Amino acid sequence: MKTATAASTASDQVPESPVRVAVVIGSNREGRFGPVVANWLLDRIGERDDFLPEVLDIASVDLPTVMSRSPSPEVAAELAKVTPALADADAFVVLTPEYNHSFPAGLKNLIDWHYGEWRAKPVALVSYGGVSGGLRAVEHLRHVFAELHAVTVRDTVSFHGAGAAFDEAGTPRDPVGPAAAAKTMLDQLGWWARSLREARARRPYGG
Repeated sequence: MKTATAASTASDQVPESPVRVAVVIGSNREGRFGPVVANWLLDRIGERDDFLPEVLDIASVDLPTVMSRSPSPEVAAELAKVTPALADADAFVVLTPEYNHSFPAGLKNLIDWHYGEWRAKPVALVSYGGVSGGLRAVEHLRHVFAELHAVTVRDTVSFHGAGAAFDEAGTPRDPVGPAAAAKTMLDQLGWWARSLREARARRPYGG
């Protein structure tokens, strides 16, 4: 007969499945810088074995700004490009620039077309911009995701003067600082993702 301690030890040795993380590129502006930051971040995620990333690019989705509870077949086809991935994700990383002290309309539109897909899941935020590094957009997003019952992790990655912060190959000119910030953020995201995934499996979220 196994003791409680032995049973607990055996359970602890069961490997956890990787966290399914949806990486949302939140800008569809002409000449956008988002893919450069996204590629760098995906390289950091790829160095780990605890995440399975899937990229969702709002530039590849044409969602109308007029919401509908009964979307047309055309809108349903656009939603099918993103909704299943959002629903299946254990966690999210949202990349945003800063436009006029906030985040882009296209990103807000993608968020607003969904509700349950975000609930009781963690969101990490990566921003880029000028002097502020997109941090004002991040603070606005925290309020939005709180309303959707999502949990934003504390630490972020931000690039101030983003255009000059990367070289022609898409590598940060100071790789050490951003890499350390990304590790901290992803460690927090992984903890929240696994904890909330386990909680959702044990009991329905009642918020």
